Amino acid sequence: MRIWVDADACPKVIKEILFRAADRVRIALTLVANAKLQHPKSEYINAVIVAAGPDVADDYIVDHAKAGDLAITADIPLAAGMIEKGSFALNPRGEMYTSDNVRGALSMRNFMDNLRGEGVVTGGPAAFGAADRQRFANQLDSFLARHLRAR
Repeated sequence: MRIWVDADACPKVIKEILFRAADRVRIALTLVANAKLQHPKSEYINAVIVAAGPDVADDYIVDHAKAGDLAITADIPLAAGMIEKGSFALNPRGEMYTSDNVRGALSMRNFMDNLRGEGVVTGGPAAFGAADRQRFANQLDSFLARHLRAR
């Protein structure tokens, strides 16, 4: 099992939680971004730099992930691609995507994209806060406990 991080937009505090978790449970963690990223030296943590462009990092993750892997992403199409592969996806706010909820989230994302394309101001997500960080940490710990037991 590997954790893939859609790292371009991932909050720093979430990456720090992931770095500690990778070392603690000895699981491979790969950051994927279109620019060089700082990360601690660890046999469990590496980074892949991809070309700039829309969805390049997302496509890389889906292409290289295996069934059972986990992606950390706020990108719903990436989450949907992971679930189609039999993998998992968790967003930085602590929401685990499932085959049940990813379709609805994808429909809402496409609807909001259409509104923005027509010039409707839709606003952005709420500011990332301590509750989001805690929810993410709890969800990650719970996921790792369930899936690493099966190793």
